[in-house]
Amino acid sequence: MTVSEAAARQLAADYTAAWNTGQPDAVAGFFAETGGIVINRGPPWEGRVGVAAMAAGFYADVPDLRLVCDGVRLAGTHMLYLWTFSGTHSGTGRRLKITGWEEWELGDDLKVTASRGWFDRDEWARQVG
Repeated sequence: MTVSEAAARQLAADYTAAWNTGQPDAVAGFFAETGGIVINRGPPWEGRVGVAAMAAGFYADVPDLRLVCDGVRLAGTHMLYLWTFSGTHSGTGRRLKITGWEEWELGDDLKVTASRGWFDRDEWARQVG
């Protein structure tokens, strides 16, 4: 299966909107039941419950998190989702603007079966203070 450019752009728009709801389950709904994510080579967040827990952690750190999709790239059923998020860190009150991406493997139903997320942790630490 090959994902069309139009389908990828719609998926990216819908995923962005899900993050901007502030609802962890809305984010997790884009993943296959057994899907998961690994961020910066850290421990895996497995299944929709794990993905929801990951999103909840970001919302706890940045309650006013706003995500923007910066672009997508495709190769068959593999998709790159480029993003920027901004918001206020809950612990320090400092404004954050972080860029990164997710590398997705997509199932036939366009659910994410596996994701590898990346952002610069040193930049995160610098901005948090």
